[in-house]
Amino acid sequence: MGSHNETSSMMNPLEPEEFRRQAHLVVDFIADYYSNIEKYPVCSQVEPGYLTKSMPKSAPLKPEPIETILQDVQKHIIPGITHWQSPGFFGYFQTNASTGNFLGEMLLTGFNTVGFNWLASPAATELEMIVTEWILDLLQLPKSFSFSSNGGGVIHGSTCESFVCTLIAAREKKLKQYGAERGDLCKLVVYCSDQTHFSLQKACQVVGISPNNVRSIQTKKSANFQLSPDALLTAIESDVRAGLIPLYLCLTLGTTPTTAVDPLLILSEIAQRYHIWTHVDAAYAGSACICPEFRHFLDGVEGATSFSFNPHKWFLTTLDCCCLWVKDQTDLTNALSNDPELLKNKASDTKQVVDYKNWQIALSRRFRAMKLWMVLRSYGVIGLQQVIRKHVKLAQRLEAQLSADSNFEVVVPRNFATVCFRVSPLMALTTGSTNEDDLANHLTRTLLESLNETGLVYMTHAVMEGIYVIRVAIGATLTDDKHVNMLWDMIQDHASGLLAKYAEVTPQLN
Repeated sequence: MGSHNETSSMMNPLEPEEFRRQAHLVVDFIADYYSNIEKYPVCSQVEPGYLTKSMPKSAPLKPEPIETILQDVQKHIIPGITHWQSPGFFGYFQTNASTGNFLGEMLLTGFNTVGFNWLASPAATELEMIVTEWILDLLQLPKSFSFSSNGGGVIHGSTCESFVCTLIAAREKKLKQYGAERGDLCKLVVYCSDQTHFSLQKACQVVGISPNNVRSIQTKKSANFQLSPDALLTAIESDVRAGLIPLYLCLTLGTTPTTAVDPLLILSEIAQRYHIWTHVDAAYAGSACICPEFRHFLDGVEGATSFSFNPHKWFLTTLDCCCLWVKDQTDLTNALSNDPELLKNKASDTKQVVDYKNWQIALSRRFRAMKLWMVLRSYGVIGLQQVIRKHVKLAQRLEAQLSADSNFEVVVPRNFATVCFRVSPLMALTTGSTNEDDLANHLTRTLLESLNETGLVYMTHAVMEGIYVIRVAIGATLTDDKHVNMLWDMIQDHASGLLAKYAEVTPQLN
């Protein structure tokens, strides 16, 4: 780039034609990245501090051309990326991308609105209301969660943010109900299972609930790690007798370790008896419930006070995007509103509009509805259902293959597109080991490390009731039959080698 162009871009950082030229280069770069993504190790293999060693000690004084910057992205940044969009990514939960989402992100970034209230950008607020109503309808959520009732939906950045906002709403409502003071915070109790996402614990810390007042109720493998109604009732009754105040219950549809589903109906009925705010966290599996064959997992959601799921997991939408619905929007607005003079306007004063700043923690907010709207329109309900069913079918087949092989045990029944398995403890019996589970855990951990070290795949683990399992979360947009077939071949091959090697050294150990 010549000196004239450097000077003009410095004088006008948003010159339309130069933007057009550079943006095309970036789009080509990203398209090439996806074309070549299988050439990279799925999990980054760099050492801590690698980037500090290769980057300049200070920012450049003069503008640098986009070509040079992209060369450095290729050389320095990509090696430090764990490629969540790789078809060999089976770790954690997916955050699957799509062309429609990218285009929506380009638009929302291009407009760069800050839609804290309706007037700041009417389209940002109203599109968010429309999109959350569309999805409410797709999930067949009760009309009590709709704007047509006194409820409504909002798009947050994460489940943790939704936890914080609903906990604050529950807290303020309960303290007012009891005529209690801030000092009574130490009496408020939150209930969940030991499978509930750990971000709930963090959210409780943020809103002032003591860790000692979070009841993480133990689940059992024999009940597929669901929260037990009897155990919940016992915990609540014990707290009431102790003079504590039951505040909030979190139920999960698709837990992170095993995708377990809590029985919503009976648990929410128990919570209602004690006037407990019930939140349903469907972060991962909520997406699947747009398919009629999975909707039964939501039976009983009508008993919930609030409900959230993350389109940025399994809905072809990238971070950050968490949809939250509440039955009574005033629960949020009473707890989170403020009304500074600077933001006063006729629309807000007449209560004709939704001001989303009063539904969240921050004032500023991105136009997230734009990308979700683009995804819904680009693929339609049928397209989104096809993506989910494809991943479920791949998981069904892998589960069947693992179940049919005596080297492995599927630890919990698969509910969606995540399979949890381990090396079979029965294999330990052939070695004369006195503790099959300890040996199975060791072999399973070694197998996972061996598979991940290849760079071809990446999976993560969970431990429940002392059982170490490998989680295979199928759901990356680019993942296809051939990738799951490759994974199955690798699992068999690595496990056979591992077991043969162990059989050789076992006599020396005993």
